Amino acid sequence: MKTTNSYLSRTVSDIKPSGIRRFFDLASGMEGVISLGVGEPDFVTPWTVREAAILSLEQGYTSYTANAGLLELRQEIASYLARIFGVQYQPDKEIIVTVGASQAIDIALRSIIDPGDEVIIVEPCFVSYSPLVSLVGGTPVHVQADKDQEFKVSPEKLASAVTSKTKAIMICSPNNPTGTMLNKEELEKIAALAEKHDLLIISDEIYAELVYDESYTSMAAIKGMRERTILISGFSKGFAMTGWRLGFVCAPEEITAAMLKVHQYAMMCAPTMAQHAGLEALLNGRDDVEEMKKSYRRRRNYMVSSFNELGLKCHNPGGAFYVFPSIESTGLSSEEFAEQLLVQEKVAVVPGNVFGESGEGFVRCSYATSLEQLQEAIKRIRRFIDNHNG
Repeated sequence: MKTTNSYLSRTVSDIKPSGIRRFFDLASGMEGVISLGVGEPDFVTPWTVREAAILSLEQGYTSYTANAGLLELRQEIASYLARIFGVQYQPDKEIIVTVGASQAIDIALRSIIDPGDEVIIVEPCFVSYSPLVSLVGGTPVHVQADKDQEFKVSPEKLASAVTSKTKAIMICSPNNPTGTMLNKEELEKIAALAEKHDLLIISDEIYAELVYDESYTSMAAIKGMRERTILISGFSKGFAMTGWRLGFVCAPEEITAAMLKVHQYAMMCAPTMAQHAGLEALLNGRDDVEEMKKSYRRRRNYMVSSFNELGLKCHNPGGAFYVFPSIESTGLSSEEFAEQLLVQEKVAVVPGNVFGESGEGFVRCSYATSLEQLQEAIKRIRRFIDNHNG
C-alpha cells in the first residue's frame, strides 16, 4: 500500500501552512499573552444584529436560501454600495452572498482562471491570495509595493509584471497587513493599466468601512472599471461579524453567473441566520460602525506615535486596524523579532515575511484590542528593545 502522503495532491502538498496560524498556536499555550496578531475586531457584534439572527431562528428560518442569497439582502447590499460608495449593481444578477470574503475570492478565481493564467498580486498581501491562485492552477506573480512610499504600489512595477498570460490584478485597499489605502488618483493609474492590457481587477474591499482620514474610493467606482472589477467585501471587519462568515461578491452579470455555478456546487448558500443578521447590519448598523471607527482611530494614532518613539519607523495607515512598523533597526529578522518578543515579553505580533518577501523587516500589529492592552503591549515592547540593545 502507498504511504498516505502519496495520495495527496502535489499542489496542496506544496502549499505552506499559514504563518499567522503558527504564531497563534505558539501564543495559545502561554499564559498572560497580549495578542496584537489577531485580524478581527475586539467588539462584539452589535446587539440589534444578534437579535435579528435570534428572531430568524425563532421564526423558523432554518432552510436553504436561494444560492445567491436572500434577495432582500442582495437588494440592501446594492442599495448600500450605491449610497455609501457610489457603485451600482443589479441585486438579482450581479451580487452573490458568500461564506465570508474568503469564499468570495475563491469562487472569483475559480471562475476566471485557467491553468497557466497569471494573476498579479500586490504584496505585502493577505496570506491566502497566492495559495488560492495556485489551487486553481494559476500562477501568482508578486509585485512588491514601495516601502518608502508607505507601501503603495508603483504602476510602473505593475506594468513590468504583465505578460501575455496575465488575466487579472489582485489588490486590497485598505491593505492587510499594512493598512495602506489607495486614493482615487492611485486607483485610476491601476485602472488605466488594466484597460491598456485588457485585464480584470479583483478588488478586496473588506476594510472599506474602516478608513480614517479621507473618503474611500472603490475600484468599481472608477470610470470604465465597473465592467473590469470583481468587488469582494463582507461583514466581518466593519460590522464586527467575523464568526458569522458572511461576505459578498459583485461583478458583471456574465462573471457573476459563472461564480454562481461554483458557489452552488461547492457551498449551496451562506447560513440563513447569518444573512438575516447581515440585513439588519446594513439597515441599522452604521452608527455602530462609526463608533468602532472612532475607537480604532484613537488606537491607531497611539500605536503609530508609540512605535516611532521607540525608533521602529511606522507609517500612518489610512485604514483597516493594522500598523506595520519596521524592526530593521533591531538587527533581527521579522521571525526572530516576533519569536523573541513572544517568549521574553509575551506579546504576540505577526512577522511581516508571512505576507510576502517584501514584508521582511516588518511586523504586523493589530490594534483591534483595548487601549489599555495596547499600552501594556507597548510597555513590554519598549522593555524588549531596551534589553536587546543592552
